[in-house]
Amino acid sequence: MTSASYIFLAGASRGVGREIAQYLTAQQLKVRAFLRTAAVASELEKIGIEVVQGDALNVGDVERAMLTDEPIHTVISTIGGLPSEGERADYPGNRNLIDAAVKAGVQKFILVSSIGAGNSVVALSPQVLAALGTVLVEKEKAEQHLIASGLTYTIIRPGGLKSEPATGNGVLTEDPHIIGSINRADVAQLVVRCLNSDRTNNKIFSAIDRNMQFEQREFAEFTLQ
Repeated sequence: MTSASYIFLAGASRGVGREIAQYLTAQQLKVRAFLRTAAVASELEKIGIEVVQGDALNVGDVERAMLTDEPIHTVISTIGGLPSEGERADYPGNRNLIDAAVKAGVQKFILVSSIGAGNSVVALSPQVLAALGTVLVEKEKAEQHLIASGLTYTIIRPGGLKSEPATGNGVLTEDPHIIGSINRADVAQLVVRCLNSDRTNNKIFSAIDRNMQFEQREFAEFTLQ
């Protein structure tokens, strides 16, 4: 990254996105966070993050936040939604971010999706698939839109997410059959490590904690270096 370019982070208000924000600022990277609500804006600004308020479901908001004179090195998106929130941003919100990133000449787009999307559907039990199927369809549509966009991409599909401190045991694998849990902080570490790793360009990964695999099966861990 050049000193003039910055990271555009969508989804920094909670969960994995909030953890990513902490790691990025710890590395003294320039970060612009795109927030739907102002609830955590002051907390992010205190750690040196520029905050732009807007709704990912609104194309105008997204383009206003992203199409500026400052070059964007990477867009990172962790946005999704809860079943209680009405229209989910998993596909339409990410589609707007991806389209704006193309217009902005972004170098890389990292999308945090979910195990169960795309070919990793084979990792899920019928019960889990029945519960999450509609959400996973939306996430897969976002993945496919990103792949078709022409942007350099990395797609990370975490397993079951936990809100515990990082263990340092988060791993990436291209094996779609792997299922397990991972702490949100470890997902964030993996995302940040993918920022400047050309080896992760145009690849799709599942992410789990190597000590939280549900079904013990051999798999190849992806080496970031």
